[in-house]
Amino acid sequence: MKLTKTTVASIFFLLVAIADIYAILVDNRDIEMIAKPLITTSLVVLYLLSVKKPNFWYVSAVFFSFWGDVLLMFPDQYFVLGLASFLLAHILYITVSSKFVSKTPVSKIITHSIPFALILFGLMYMIYPNLGDLLIPVIVYGIVISVFGVVTLLVYTGKKTTENLWLFLGALTFIVSDSILALNKFYEASEILGISIMITYIIAQYLICKAIIIKSTKK
Repeated sequence: MKLTKTTVASIFFLLVAIADIYAILVDNRDIEMIAKPLITTSLVVLYLLSVKKPNFWYVSAVFFSFWGDVLLMFPDQYFVLGLASFLLAHILYITVSSKFVSKTPVSKIITHSIPFALILFGLMYMIYPNLGDLLIPVIVYGIVISVFGVVTLLVYTGKKTTENLWLFLGALTFIVSDSILALNKFYEASEILGISIMITYIIAQYLICKAIIIKSTKK
């Protein structure tokens, strides 16, 4: 059976994801240093092989996600820079997703925002005592990723297609991943949380990628 380029790219992404999770489980820093940056690299390769006309904003979002991954491998030195990279990535994801939102009444935007606002409020309540100088950056980041969630929910409820569901689930899983990261860093660290961060992050990036591939292909 002849494998297509996209199939090979998908398999490579899966192997990279497994390698990164394995590295975290066995605490192998050398494997993690190689595998983690390859998560977004392999995804963008999969995307570029799957579409005829790449979405500049999506590729840019993955680019900043890559740098976020790299910088957060050194959290003691570059946590704020890593946070800033992912902040830019989410702003770009919002830019991409907002183009799929149909005309929406303000009342619907407000109701769709409520669950994300409650999640953010609850998380901030838990981690607030340990944020210190990072209070403002974390609040800004939390607001931006919440907006990403709201926008993708509006996309899905506006048109309930498979790719719109994947986009929403990708954003939601990203929020879950970042929430776990915040709890792990600012509330109570644990090995289970560390693994959960990466598993949810990998799923989130993959779901978003698949959604954008289908949307780009349909165009």
